[in-house]
Formats: sequence, C-alpha cells, structure tokens
Amino acid sequence: MEEKVSIIGIIVENNDSTDKLNELLHEYGSYIIGRMGIPYQKKDINVISIVLDAPVDVINTLSGKIGMLDGISSKVVCSKG
Repeated sequence: MEEKVSIIGIIVENNDSTDKLNELLHEYGSYIIGRMGIPYQKKDINVISIVLDAPVDVINTLSGKIGMLDGISSKVVCSKG
C-alpha cells in the first residue's frame, strides 16, 4: 500500500486521557517522523501535531483511535503524492 506523509492535529481537552494517547503514539512510533506539543494555558488545552510517513490505513486507524479517547479530538491532512 502507498505511504503518504501526513499530519494528525490533536486537541487535548481532558488531561486524564494523555497516558492513553502517549501509549498509542508509542505503539505507532515507527511511523512518526516528529511531534510538537503546545500547551495553551489560557484555554487549559494542549495542541499536538504528529507528522507521519505511513500507509493511509495506518494513518486513519491511528487518528480514529485517538479520536475515540475521552476529551481528545483529531483530524488528518495527507500529502497528495
């Protein structure tokens, strides 16, 4: 299957779910190129971007699992080629 470079944008509104989020990211670590987390104290949230090079089904599976965590939402943007 074709691999694509993608970004998963994540917003964490429930810090109790961060352990589960980190477990997922560790599980898919072989596909992760880099990650950046920004705490936004004014709104008491964290904004995280994950850059991946992975098959599309892996990207969608990871994003779906992240989105099912309580108080965490995610969206994906994929490269065209």
